[in-house]
Amino acid sequence: MQFTQDLITKPKPELGKILITGATGYIGGRLVPELISRGYKIRVMVRAMTPTLKEQWPEVEVAVGDALSSDALTTALEGIHTAYYLIHSLLLGPKSFETADITAARNFKNAAEKMGVQRIIYLGGLGDLRTALSAHLNSRIMVAQELMSGKVPATFLRAAIIIGSGSASYEMIANLVKNTPVIFVPKWATTKCQPIAIRDVIKYLVGALETPETTGKSFDIGGQDVLSYEMMLKTLASIHGKKRLFLSMPFSNVKFYAYIMSLITPVPAQITMCLMESCHHDVICLNDDIKRYIPFEPLSYKEALLKAMSREKQDDIATRWSDAYPPAHELALKLHELTAPPEYINTYSLETDKSAASLFNAIIIIGGKKGWFNSNFLWRIRGWFDRLFMGVGSSRGRRSLSNLRINDVIDFWRVESLIPEQKLLLRAEMKMPGRAWLEFKIDPLAGKNRLSVTAYFQAKGLPGKLYWYAFLPFHHFIFQDLITQIERKC
Repeated sequence: MQFTQDLITKPKPELGKILITGATGYIGGRLVPELISRGYKIRVMVRAMTPTLKEQWPEVEVAVGDALSSDALTTALEGIHTAYYLIHSLLLGPKSFETADITAARNFKNAAEKMGVQRIIYLGGLGDLRTALSAHLNSRIMVAQELMSGKVPATFLRAAIIIGSGSASYEMIANLVKNTPVIFVPKWATTKCQPIAIRDVIKYLVGALETPETTGKSFDIGGQDVLSYEMMLKTLASIHGKKRLFLSMPFSNVKFYAYIMSLITPVPAQITMCLMESCHHDVICLNDDIKRYIPFEPLSYKEALLKAMSREKQDDIATRWSDAYPPAHELALKLHELTAPPEYINTYSLETDKSAASLFNAIIIIGGKKGWFNSNFLWRIRGWFDRLFMGVGSSRGRRSLSNLRINDVIDFWRVESLIPEQKLLLRAEMKMPGRAWLEFKIDPLAGKNRLSVTAYFQAKGLPGKLYWYAFLPFHHFIFQDLITQIERKC
């Protein structure tokens, strides 16, 4: 689906090659196809190569690099006219992201100067520079200042909450309204915010590239409405037809609210903490200069919500916040990269007359809202324990109910390998004393098929061994019944 069809700016593929950093993230993953559709030659920078990138965007060049490594950046920036800087370290948590953000920005600025890049376009956070900002917003401002201090002219777009299917902010708001009949409202929930639809963010990012007059300038971008956070929740509750009791609370500790939010929404505490720290400050557009250069009418908050809900209903979410979580997940050790097989392996299998296609179609819908076919309460308990200890938990769900791609999440797992009608390999991302994988395989066997599930575990010291044996008694009950249910679901 294209967002930029009604932009009045004209494509300028003659500019040359465009680099998009953060291309596997929420914003970057939606920007890439828009620029491709407008005729641009694109290079993306990722921290690790995956086969799905070429399958997803066959026209795109892929450069492997990390903004924290200066040498890798020079290769990625070679021959680039304009670079989109969509990198942030928010997922490291509030204690670590600021240092990493500034280091990455400085490295990128220096490499861009060295390689003769003509422009940098950066999407950052909205906030009044005359007031004391949260660590999150302050970090975004410092990144912009670092990028704009170099010889390469940078365009800085400043946005508040981004509303769209798959965005962290939208899923926090939506799940809070859906799951909480009584919503306690702290004092800071009355501060003002100017949310913007994801499609309007993409329009501004593309429009800035196609409007030379925006070079070297900073712009506030936002939607039509200025609302308090309380009004944002009430608007969504009204759309869903849910009666919610809103109670004012004098207690306003952000860390406490962020932790509670992480327990009742899919978004982990590391992200909720950083985002909610910004709620103490008004985040509204102080000028509308951008409209002189890229004139269009942005969506209202309600329209943005309805668009997001529509994409969810159609099971057509292009990108999701979890695509980039946890940090450097694509650099995590893969099962085939282990120097020796994991010490602990447990396999359960059955033979069936069902076709490989039907078996695989049943396998790839596990998890998320549909659950795991059996023992769902055990999976949920494990997820709750993980979330209580600041892990990802099982409430992350899935990007799509009906299809999977490599690097998608399924509750507290991530898809490491996927071969249609043959194999699905999941890598665990919950907190545990070791590394774990879960593999579903379909093997042909004398006119039938063998369906198997294998648990792999690489223990970390004595705690890891105790962990394996503590859960081992549950394996037969869970996994044998799981493949039986998959076979029945075909």
